[in-house]
Amino acid sequence: MTSIAPSGSIDATWTISQTVTRFPVTLPLFSAVGLDTCCGGGHDIAEAARRHELDLDALLQALNAVVASTGVE
Repeated sequence: MTSIAPSGSIDATWTISQTVTRFPVTLPLFSAVGLDTCCGGGHDIAEAARRHELDLDALLQALNAVVASTGVE
């Protein structure tokens, strides 16, 4: 299991909580798609996307775009 993809991007195996802890700027995006760190925070991004019928690839692209726009790695 990979924590960070080689490009330094967010990986689908991270939990929502891990992602928000590392990149707080992602919290508004998670909230906008109905995901939070309360009840769903322990789920990895892939599982949360599946449960909420979200497009995983689109979600990861959006999360990585938000992180890239801040210049934080």
